[in-house]
Amino acid sequence: MFNSLFNKFFPTPDFLTMPSFGLDISDEALKFVKLVNTSDGIRVNRYGERKIAPGIVEAGEIKNPKKLKEILLSLKQDEGFDFVRISLPERPSYLFDLKLNKFGLENIKESIEIALEEHIPIPAENAVFDYEIIKEDPQNLKIQVAAITKKVIDSYILLFDECNIVIKSLELEAQAISRAIIKSNDPETYMIVDFGENRSGIFIVSNNIIVFTSTLDMGGSLITNAIKEKLNINLEEAEELKKKYALKINMKNEDDKNKEIYSIILNNITILSDEIIKHFSYWHTHKNEDGKDNPSIKKIILCGGGSNLIGFSEYLSAKIKHKTEVANVWVNILDTEKYIPEISYRQTLSFAAAIGLALGDFKS
Repeated sequence: MFNSLFNKFFPTPDFLTMPSFGLDISDEALKFVKLVNTSDGIRVNRYGERKIAPGIVEAGEIKNPKKLKEILLSLKQDEGFDFVRISLPERPSYLFDLKLNKFGLENIKESIEIALEEHIPIPAENAVFDYEIIKEDPQNLKIQVAAITKKVIDSYILLFDECNIVIKSLELEAQAISRAIIKSNDPETYMIVDFGENRSGIFIVSNNIIVFTSTLDMGGSLITNAIKEKLNINLEEAEELKKKYALKINMKNEDDKNKEIYSIILNNITILSDEIIKHFSYWHTHKNEDGKDNPSIKKIILCGGGSNLIGFSEYLSAKIKHKTEVANVWVNILDTEKYIPEISYRQTLSFAAAIGLALGDFKS
């Protein structure tokens, strides 16, 4: 798995040994987590969230750098951070596998540059990429390549430089999430569903390597807005009703209004579940580039704020007929039977990317 996407462009000097903040940047918020080493192991030192007004960041691209700078400077002043590890949503990024013949191969980077435009819809000169060798035999190298436009990278570098904040790494959101919720060195294959507020990501991880990513324009806010419109109530009330009733399996004793809420939620959650099923089926019915069957997905793991929806895990498991569970973001950090962090379990599902980023400081 990538140590950190684009780490070739962000070499970390030896003096940058202070713990960094994992900073997950989305269209809706900045979520941050700082982990520290203690005599009892890794512990959460700080965490929090700053909301972002619509239009400041869109699909990972900074649309209003002035406003985002104000938020970052305020956050820096309040929390006192100088070093950060940042994640970006999958939408402006591209991830693909590439097989290179070793015969006559002199420079991997140059070979990738030649092949780049066959796999991504942007000119090679406008892209920044990183790669990792994931398989090797006497004749070939199989590598995984991640690429993003220079414009996006440059906008983050410039903004954080103006804020006097050092970027220690910048990586795909899927990589940060998987680092938090998949046990290190786990060779199994998993599907991760990151059910966010306005978007949802579907990732497949095999042998600790991201092998597939997809982003859907569907999140928890779609359900909230549907309840709001149907019942003619405000967003706050709709959100509370969504959290309270959600996908309760047994509706025998519920009144008509609650059954209506259930129906609204079910109709909208079906959109996401159908996409999950489509990707799950495609993975298991198509061959990989070597003509072999893909490894079976051991289980589906849910994270993101939307995965707090009551009954969602059970509903998805029953519909797909496959093991589905809500993520444990502490699997690589601590034993919750011995220590319970201040951050609540429900909150952790929204902080998976930030926790995974902060965990980058403790990787060997």
